[in-house]
Amino acid sequence: MAEAMVAARASEETRKAQQVDVAVVGAGFAGLYLLHRLRRAGLTTVALEEADDVGGTWYWNRYPGARCDIQTIDYSYTFDPDLETAWTWSEKYATQPEILRYLGFVADRYDLRRDIRFKTKVMEAKWDEATERWQLTTSNGPAVSCRHYIMATGCLSAPKPPEIDGVKDFEGEVYFTGRWPHEGVDLAGKRVAVIGTGSSGIQSIPMIAEQAAHLTVFQRTPNFALPAHNGPAPADRLGLLQGDRAAYREQARWSMAGVPYPQQTSVSWQLSEAERRERFDKAWAAGDLVHILSQLWADQGVDLDGNRLVADLIREKIREVVKDPEIAAALTPHDHPFGAKRPCLDTNYYATYNRPNVTLVNLRQEPIKAITANGITTDKRSFEVDVIVFATGFDAMTGAIRAVHPITGRGGKSLSDVWADGPQTYLGLTVAGFPNFFMITGPGSPSVLSNMAVSIEQHVDWVVERLAALRDAGFTTIEATETAQAGWGQHMADCSMLTLHRLANTWYTGANVPGKVQGLMPYTGGVGPYRSICDEIVARGMLGFELTGPNVAAQRNDGEVVRLQPDVRIVLGMLAQLNLPPIESMGALGARAFVNEFNKSRPAGRPVGEVVDGTLQVADGPLPYRLYRPATPGPHPIVVYFHGGGWVLGDEQSDDPFCRDMCRRTGMIFVSVGYRHAPEHRFPAAAEDGYAATRWVAAHAAELGGTPGPVLVAGWSAGGNIAAVTCQLARDRGGPQISGQLLVCPVTDCTFDRPSYEENAVGYFLTRSLMYWFWDIYCSPTERTDPRVSPLRGKVAGLPPAFVVTCEFDPLRDEGIAYAEALAAAGVPVEQLQARGHFHSSFAMVDVVITGVTGRVQMADALRRFAGLPPEARRGEDASRGHAPPAHKIAAAAS
Repeated sequence: MAEAMVAARASEETRKAQQVDVAVVGAGFAGLYLLHRLRRAGLTTVALEEADDVGGTWYWNRYPGARCDIQTIDYSYTFDPDLETAWTWSEKYATQPEILRYLGFVADRYDLRRDIRFKTKVMEAKWDEATERWQLTTSNGPAVSCRHYIMATGCLSAPKPPEIDGVKDFEGEVYFTGRWPHEGVDLAGKRVAVIGTGSSGIQSIPMIAEQAAHLTVFQRTPNFALPAHNGPAPADRLGLLQGDRAAYREQARWSMAGVPYPQQTSVSWQLSEAERRERFDKAWAAGDLVHILSQLWADQGVDLDGNRLVADLIREKIREVVKDPEIAAALTPHDHPFGAKRPCLDTNYYATYNRPNVTLVNLRQEPIKAITANGITTDKRSFEVDVIVFATGFDAMTGAIRAVHPITGRGGKSLSDVWADGPQTYLGLTVAGFPNFFMITGPGSPSVLSNMAVSIEQHVDWVVERLAALRDAGFTTIEATETAQAGWGQHMADCSMLTLHRLANTWYTGANVPGKVQGLMPYTGGVGPYRSICDEIVARGMLGFELTGPNVAAQRNDGEVVRLQPDVRIVLGMLAQLNLPPIESMGALGARAFVNEFNKSRPAGRPVGEVVDGTLQVADGPLPYRLYRPATPGPHPIVVYFHGGGWVLGDEQSDDPFCRDMCRRTGMIFVSVGYRHAPEHRFPAAAEDGYAATRWVAAHAAELGGTPGPVLVAGWSAGGNIAAVTCQLARDRGGPQISGQLLVCPVTDCTFDRPSYEENAVGYFLTRSLMYWFWDIYCSPTERTDPRVSPLRGKVAGLPPAFVVTCEFDPLRDEGIAYAEALAAAGVPVEQLQARGHFHSSFAMVDVVITGVTGRVQMADALRRFAGLPPEARRGEDASRGHAPPAHKIAAAAS
């Protein structure tokens, strides 16, 4: 009876609740656009906003100097061309008051306030299994019952409380930049302390210094700041926008950061010091954050050496501006790569420290002990102040969602509990176990690493279009699957290995909040790639979602939307867009010409000590080679390397970037040999050339600068085949001595019936039909079981130690694994690297497929072990890319 009464009371409360299709939390950029789109889609809606007006982040953040750091012609709604022409921004980087006026203008223009309940906080949200609706309890007015529940709470809307003892004891005024009084603060003639030098601190400190009698800045961690050079919108950018507004906006939507800049292709080592400085000075003078983060050189955000060049130039600028060398040193960041934390745009920030009324306290040298009644005490001295301003930032991304209220999903699951070990989402939009629940720019989406206006519009459009499609198809619930969510988490982790964000303690990772589980929360794969993934999910029948409805059959389309490494996906997408004819349709000569032209477009390989081209003489004639010598003093162990190309294509220069990279990582000489090709020279020409070249190099090791004694062999693809065959021939023909073999995606057998040939027949550049073509040109069917072309068919005992690399999306995957297993069974020490998410060409595409770094590090380590050398001292970015699973040893059976 009691249960019936409770159920009846709950039913009555539900009946009294405001009934809508969709409830939205927040009335900032995301919330306002949601209301507009939902209304157009014919969905009833209400927005619940804690503030008394629209604006979101820009309602609360009213501290002195608050501005956006994306140019306002880009940081604007783009959904309505009439809106764009109806509003004109007064500055390149608008102030908080102007942005707030803009959002109020939008709310009025589309009559959005009538669907907003102001001064209303959601106290609790529960998913009701029986009604398939979210039930919301609010602080003001009736409860809300909604079919779909959308968080538009923003990423930076939950201020982080101070972590210092004695705040309550302070008898002066205390302010937080994230909750600045709307009526303003008069700081004239007062002694002010600012704690924190993140974005809000860097923006507010110069303005506070102009008002205060004295300003004391307490800095724990310096950040990079760049001059905004604010003023009117730049004529060049404005001209691009006004010349073709639609094209400009579309380019932004498919760009990496949500701002229409092209992908930079020049890498740092291709540019002279003078060229790099010229590019930097031009960007510095322009005052454009996105430009200086992405347009100097292509490797600045992915490679520590390329990044350090930018950071050092900025450090020079700091020293030029700040007159006191000790203060300049304290303001200069050295603990993180440039861009790994959000750099700040400033107006006279560094120059402010030249003012006589400004003091900088370096908390690394003298941490704060306590806040007292009349000031702040460090472990060295005390500062009497009248006002304390906390510029200590936010509990970013997850804090903004969890701080609103408890959220309880299916089966009584609490979102806080589900996220106890860090946020788990699908696309940053949804969470498994929470039906009909969406987040706009949530953790797992580009959000704060993008132009938020562009990302917000993309998210809102995608969500509203899905809700309308669900309604039209008769579905009432949508929920992410656990498999899809786990796959997205893996893709997020893979993407994080592409950039240097993982090398900084920052609010991107939650490191600024004590006790918060750390992990890179925003999606680092780029705005355009993210958009394409969202579109792909729809095109593949809502992959990763389960849909249900009362009068339709349930639809569960489980799976992972991205299994390729993120950069591999981009490379394959670019190749697909070229719409090239199949290589096998070009004929041998045409294919060679195409490959040669394609190779010219690759980034140049990194510098090594010396590159020497030469010719070696063997019984069947001369063979060209290219030698790569390390910069370190010799002699060095020698690796004889064989290029890929199906025994038909390529030459000693084809794999130049790979050879340079391995030379640098191993500290060894690499000799890349150009062997004879089919159809002019069919089997066994390539195999015999490989063996003969290895004998020649071993015999001439000293004159090549090499260490006398055993050599090593390595090869990729068909070159891996030649390397494996060379080891067998050297064993059977009495030398030369070979101390180890590196086989990267090798051809080892002549059959096409393994699963990898079926799974990867098309779509991954090396196709099944291309392999048929290579085999037919090189070798007749009657010869293909010869161990000199199918080493898996030969005797594999007594061979040198091997490191075998295979890629998940490669027709040759299974035969490479089979060869490694055969070696182990014959007692040969062997390790395998089975590279998840990679395709056949991943490791040869150095500095294009950045996620291949970990694998190449492991290859280099293996070669050094084979040569009896100690492990190479790990470079910073290499050590940090330890995310990929290590190669595993295969237990060797007794032979």
